[in-house]
Amino acid sequence: MTKTSTPVPSDLDIAQAATVRPIKEISDRLGIDPKFVIPYGHDKAKVHLDIIPSLKGKRGKYIDVTAITPTPLGEGKTTTTVGLVQGMGKIGHEAIAAIRQPSMGPTFGIKGGAAGGGYSQVIPMEDFNLHMTGDNHAITAAHNLAAAAIDARFFHESRSTDAQLNERGLKRLAIDPYKVQWNRVLDVNDRALRNVLVGLGGRLDGKPREARFDICVASELMAILALVDGQDYGTALKNLRGRVGKIVIGTSKAGKPITMDDLQVAGAITVLMKDALHPNLMQTLEGQAAFIHAGPFANIAHGNSSILADRLALGLGDYVVTESGFGADIGMEKFFDIKCRASGLKPDAVVLVATVRALKMHGGGPKVVPGRDLDQAYKEENLELLEAGMPNLVAHIKNAKRFGVPVVVAINLFAQDTQAEIDLIRKHSLEAGAEDAVATDHWARGGEGAKDLAKAVVAAAEKPSDFQFLYPLNLSIRSKIEIIAKEIYKAADVKYDGLAETQIKTFEESGWGKLPICMAKTHLSISQDPNLKNAPTGHTVRVREVRASVGAGFIYPLLGAMRTMPGLGMTPAYMNVDVDENGKVVGMF
Repeated sequence: MTKTSTPVPSDLDIAQAATVRPIKEISDRLGIDPKFVIPYGHDKAKVHLDIIPSLKGKRGKYIDVTAITPTPLGEGKTTTTVGLVQGMGKIGHEAIAAIRQPSMGPTFGIKGGAAGGGYSQVIPMEDFNLHMTGDNHAITAAHNLAAAAIDARFFHESRSTDAQLNERGLKRLAIDPYKVQWNRVLDVNDRALRNVLVGLGGRLDGKPREARFDICVASELMAILALVDGQDYGTALKNLRGRVGKIVIGTSKAGKPITMDDLQVAGAITVLMKDALHPNLMQTLEGQAAFIHAGPFANIAHGNSSILADRLALGLGDYVVTESGFGADIGMEKFFDIKCRASGLKPDAVVLVATVRALKMHGGGPKVVPGRDLDQAYKEENLELLEAGMPNLVAHIKNAKRFGVPVVVAINLFAQDTQAEIDLIRKHSLEAGAEDAVATDHWARGGEGAKDLAKAVVAAAEKPSDFQFLYPLNLSIRSKIEIIAKEIYKAADVKYDGLAETQIKTFEESGWGKLPICMAKTHLSISQDPNLKNAPTGHTVRVREVRASVGAGFIYPLLGAMRTMPGLGMTPAYMNVDVDENGKVVGMF
């Protein structure tokens, strides 16, 4: 049992003071045959996908944790996910967390790690936030192999006749250098690489062209890893290979889409990713299982952990608690319309994380800036400010209920929150149709602080669910975009730039019109404008550009500029990270 302390120590201090159970103890408790456990040291492992056939007929309850529109600080979704799993353990249920693996970019940037926090964490915290079992490195290598293949093809086609290419079993792809959609990736924040020139040097170094770097979790390969499905390792591997082959890297000079299969690199990419298919098994501070697998961006991709991890967990536990990225208007909608559509798995309940702090911000409170002290308005009771921000909470509850799933509001407590503020949130939650709204103190008290939330979620998950998608796939791309914009974002109209209109026409002519939509927009507003707080209505959504992730299986419209390579601040987190004389990590958070 984890003993809590007041004041609450740092996340790293708590994690390093915890008793880390051998991973075999965790897998044994779940009933996993040792032949399916692939150990990575003593405290983490992969679980082989060939376990899936033995899990048929077993199905735990499926819970998605989402949130209201957050402040830039985040409102504690991962911490709540882990805390809820621990709380379920306190009331006698075998619950399993299923969450994304973080990128090391934010870990060493301003955000810090993503293992949860306080007394609701996944441990070992350092491994979780760094290399873990190498999945992110595998994706980085696979992605960059494809980028190298593109430039190699440019080089050799520019120096060869069609006859010379044919002698090598190749056909001329004639890739348009101005239409290449495949950037290079790196798992660090590095703004200097957002826009680069490659091919500089002499005649043998390639032809110079403009290129870009993204952070590795923005790779389409990462989005694919999270959406691969299968009934065993062989079928999952086949699904992965098929999806990778369909990735469109750009077009020919004649405007024809060029795929990874055309480039003849899809097989090698699959080889580099084949071991990453097996989900990673770790543990919470209180010894519950946690599957950590995949980590796609929640803006340009779907922002959810893997279908395969969920499928394993649902066959091994009573309850599976997963988390979707950012607010409910982004991650939850994509969880339902993309991930659940791909897997066929139906959720039993939604947990909507809300904080007094975020609702006060939506009510007109002062700007919240990472790294700066909170304004006094957030440190003292202010029911008027809180009341003014309630439309944001209500909008998200109604959006979740639109999918036919019961909703429980988790009021993630901070030390300065008052009972009157908690009561006000609960009142509005129930009036908006939530099954319950429960104050939860898991950050400071672990599972003990989340027992009431766990009871409320168990009760909600037992209620009938009439889950339904927001739109059918057979609608046009425009129709699907407009349903999301008007139904979820409450926009009055949708306008398309000329480029977007051309791309939509091309995609539908290419046969991609029946794919689901993955809207890429800010997480700081229900609208596309980060400055529009609370629950804006009547605004116009502008679609600047539309791109296709054909391998992952979705179309993603860009509603504004999406930054896919973060930069480092003046005092990034890496400045505090070091090792002591015994090799123990210090300074991570």
